[in-house]
Amino acid sequence: MIKKARETMTAKERVAATFRFEKTDRVTIGYEANPVAHKNLCMALSVPENDWLSLYKTLGVDYVGVGAPYIGPEIYENIPNRRRTADTGAVMRLIENEFGSYWDYCDFPLKNSDDEKIANYPFPNPDHYDYDSVDRRINELMEEGFAVHVGGASLGDILNSTGMIMGVEDALMNIATGHEATLQMIDKRLGGALEVTERILMRNKGKIDFLWMGEDLGTQHTPLISKTTYDDYLRPRHQKFIDLAKAYGIPVLVHTCGSSSWVYEEFIEMGVNGVDTLQPEAANMSPSYLKEHFGGRLNFRGCISTAGPLAYGTAKETEEICKDTLEILMETRGYHFAPTHQIQDNTPVENIIAMYNAAHKYGVY
Repeated sequence: MIKKARETMTAKERVAATFRFEKTDRVTIGYEANPVAHKNLCMALSVPENDWLSLYKTLGVDYVGVGAPYIGPEIYENIPNRRRTADTGAVMRLIENEFGSYWDYCDFPLKNSDDEKIANYPFPNPDHYDYDSVDRRINELMEEGFAVHVGGASLGDILNSTGMIMGVEDALMNIATGHEATLQMIDKRLGGALEVTERILMRNKGKIDFLWMGEDLGTQHTPLISKTTYDDYLRPRHQKFIDLAKAYGIPVLVHTCGSSSWVYEEFIEMGVNGVDTLQPEAANMSPSYLKEHFGGRLNFRGCISTAGPLAYGTAKETEEICKDTLEILMETRGYHFAPTHQIQDNTPVENIIAMYNAAHKYGVY
């Protein structure tokens, strides 16, 4: 059902050339989907649900992320009917809807906490991760022909991750006011994440194609924080991850939800190579706006809205929006075709197929 474009480059070559704004055989392709949408797509394409690499090959996906699993002692208390993340201890509950379910954050462990509890909140020891499994995974992916990235949309994230631990209101207020205990807690968490990332890069020199980090910085219409708050508290902490990637000679992609283009000039100054998500319905995030203001200076990944025709339109409408987006952003030669977020469970499978067929039909240079 997926009619792939003719390829003359490897995935690693294609990804590297895209980050350099060079002409490629076709756009790079990415994939993220929620469980039900993923299951429906696998069934339609006759691919086993857990055989991710086969699905990636069917769709033409170019890169796969790696991360080290935590294998150390349990440091967060189990809570009945809840799930806790291994890296932060954030608490989630299962929310069901007519299309499936998702895990949403709740019961924030540091909400309304005193300074001592915040400053002493525990995070995993970088020694307690399985780096050998990462090495094996990277070698497997390379043998299968994929490019590899380290990190993801939550690496280096400050606002979201802190909100998941203490609630959004406390997180935004404490960061904006420079609350010492909160900043100590953030630095402890980021320091561990930076160390884990560096160990992966060190053990796999020359094998990683880019570093992916994230920070949601906008609502649909406005910035989440002031530029002063970004400069004072977020920028120097983000810079450490960017500098690490540069030390290993790899590009940096930053995930930014909502209306986030207000900070892109600073990203360019900091050495960021590309931005991800790019919700076209958010203020100053349309493909034409991004191309006009940042084309040739930042790579763009996303812009295929998971809240537009892909979810609510027809296959034909999905094809048309993908075609239009490709026509605009391919001119920069720095475009990575992908959904703005995880493809949602209410998305018709025929639209997902139309989306990826459009990438191969119209995404050829």
